[in-house]
Amino acid sequence: MPFLKRKTAGEAVFDTVNNIVMLIICFLTLYPIWYVLVNSFNDGADAMQGGIFWVPRVFSLDNYRAVFASSGIMTAMGVTVAKTLVGTVVHVFFTAMVAYAYSRRELIGRKFYMVVGTITLFFGGGLIPTYLLIRDLGLLDSFWVYIIPAMFSFFDLIIFLSFFRELPDALEEAAKMDGANDFKIFYSIVLPCSMPVVATIALFHGVHQWNDYFTGMIYINDTNLQPIQTYLYRVVAQSSSNQMMAAAPGVAAQTVTSQSIKLATMVVTTLPIVLAYPFLQKYFVKGLMIGSIKG
Repeated sequence: MPFLKRKTAGEAVFDTVNNIVMLIICFLTLYPIWYVLVNSFNDGADAMQGGIFWVPRVFSLDNYRAVFASSGIMTAMGVTVAKTLVGTVVHVFFTAMVAYAYSRRELIGRKFYMVVGTITLFFGGGLIPTYLLIRDLGLLDSFWVYIIPAMFSFFDLIIFLSFFRELPDALEEAAKMDGANDFKIFYSIVLPCSMPVVATIALFHGVHQWNDYFTGMIYINDTNLQPIQTYLYRVVAQSSSNQMMAAAPGVAAQTVTSQSIKLATMVVTTLPIVLAYPFLQKYFVKGLMIGSIKG
């Protein structure tokens, strides 16, 4: 057996303190989620008395029955799924196409474009000019307001660019000798060889699309086009929960409250991405490492 170095007293104390601090941080991060989950499964009227911290005191599904009795949440969920899927595909393809053009050494004005693009990482036009632009483009109360403004991200372009520069030039040279044009090379060779970075950017943007509530809050007045996160915002910030209580058939009014409806709605809207994140986390780490090490 190899010789194992024994820890000094200082190292043992450091490891112990470090573990305790990390456990405290994990608890402070996870407990609010657990608190919301537990109270969402508790009888609403009973929860008003307080004192529920670890397990439901009076287990009840009435809060969730009231949430799903509202047609608005299912419509909002459909909008969120649609904009996440369509927006992610469009964003990945368009950003990758622009990044491929940036990666070409023969691109005229490439350095100038890089400077202009880098400036956009630090400075934006502001909400009012952006709203006026969206209005003039006719995107207010339109599903495409979720897609078109989010088609391109210079930050994601940099990640794509780092990966494209590592692809062997021989691949493109061989394709050009066979008569392939730039678009054919991009679609048939570059994209298939770039699946790791494509998956990474798709996850980045997919999570962004799912969590985005601001776009629906500012640019959408039609409730049939609002995403699930905007729906959650309106339930928490406004009186939508009272309307849901009144519209829920088969649910006794005394078993649910405005607060319990809000907690159940929060669980329903955030649970899918919370369950998916542990399986997708490795791709986020991989995306940050792309281009940092050249082999």
